[in-house]
Amino acid sequence: MISGSGCQVTATAALALCLSIFSGCAAAAAGDDAPMAAAIVPEGTGGAGLGFAMRFENSPYRGEDKRSDFVPIYVYEGKRVFLEAYRVGLKLHETPDSRLDLFFGYRFEGFSNDRPPQSLVGMADRDPGVDLGLAYQRRKPWGTLFGEVLHDAASGSNGTEVRVGYRYDWAIGKLRLQPQFSLAARNSNLNNYYYGVRPTEATATRPAYEPGSGVNTEFGLSAVYRLSERWRLIAGVSAKRFSSGVRASPIVADRTQIAGLLGMAYDFSPDHDAWPEGRPLIVKALYGRSTDCDVAKVMLLRCFSTDTADQTRVASIEVGRPFIERLNGWPLDFVGYVGVLHHNERGLQENSWQLNAYMKGYYYGFPWSERVRIRLGFGVGVSYAQRVPFVEQRDQLARGRSSSRLLNYLDPSIDFSLGDLIGVKSMRDTYVGVGVSHRSGVFGTSRLLGNVNGGSNYIYSYVEWRM
Repeated sequence: MISGSGCQVTATAALALCLSIFSGCAAAAAGDDAPMAAAIVPEGTGGAGLGFAMRFENSPYRGEDKRSDFVPIYVYEGKRVFLEAYRVGLKLHETPDSRLDLFFGYRFEGFSNDRPPQSLVGMADRDPGVDLGLAYQRRKPWGTLFGEVLHDAASGSNGTEVRVGYRYDWAIGKLRLQPQFSLAARNSNLNNYYYGVRPTEATATRPAYEPGSGVNTEFGLSAVYRLSERWRLIAGVSAKRFSSGVRASPIVADRTQIAGLLGMAYDFSPDHDAWPEGRPLIVKALYGRSTDCDVAKVMLLRCFSTDTADQTRVASIEVGRPFIERLNGWPLDFVGYVGVLHHNERGLQENSWQLNAYMKGYYYGFPWSERVRIRLGFGVGVSYAQRVPFVEQRDQLARGRSSSRLLNYLDPSIDFSLGDLIGVKSMRDTYVGVGVSHRSGVFGTSRLLGNVNGGSNYIYSYVEWRM
């Protein structure tokens, strides 16, 4: 997927993750358009959450019927920055009835990583892309008009797409519906890359072919149902009709592409009085070593060894902001983090950097918490590596599977208050602990994460304090 080489991709994802200061959840529509983030979290109030969904579609490629994809869903809706499932960007201008955004977005197109159909055997990979986009929408009582210009920022297709469309927000009690129609004008670079056959790939049954430019038509319907104050059920369906040039390709099945999505989301957005303007900045410094222990075994206290053959190491600085303190009065806090991590590969490959963005919950309701606070933490988010870490490349190569720079991120930990331990009240919010830095592809079920089945684990120690 985004795992192609080149500093352009690195810069793209680096900026994207830097923009997404905190990660969370959103409901993605079944098609390629922006999700209904406003139906999940409040706009402009630091809303955030986490979710998951299964995405289904019939493949556009001949001989390949259906695809399914696990989609980790994140959203952050701030005054200037937003993260909407597979888009992250800046709000350049926003009024009650209009909005202008600059964003990076993931493109759900390309060949399957595993078991390609016979029509594609012998062809070079066509990877999902990362687009740089500019989007404008105008809200009216009768609906919303929107337009987008997208260009490949990963140097895969070097293609450009212009979308225009209309959608309508319809609220019925706890249910919010959003029907939508759009037209997408795509240039020849984009269509030729994903649906063309190069002369070097031509066979007796697969002639060389270039679809050229064309216009796709799409209808969609997204739905969000409020199960409770914070839980949301999300769903979507779409129907896309490709341009005639694409449908005539020898590798494309001439049919309407149907896609659907079903999932759950949890709204972490704080109440207005739970997140005051003077919220503190949290700083965390960590150092760790690679381990052959699975993250689940570490959490169950069954494996702790960092005595590995490669002896690779990591060091990181993270900053965070608290989202919710004492959720519903429980001893449960939520904090959003973004971190820059350095891989010391010990000469096995060139050292590299990694960006992590995640939401983390802390539980501290133990009988002894008034004397010494101990916290159990668990973080979930995304991780983008400048270069696939050595341990991931080694393990995936041995299994004959692909690797990806963009993966899911987990961060379980346990720590204690240093101030409580030494009797210094001013240091009660200084914590010392151990954790696991874990990257994985959700068992190979997510195209967004490169269909990677595997990952890496680093056991680390850390110190965290509030500024």
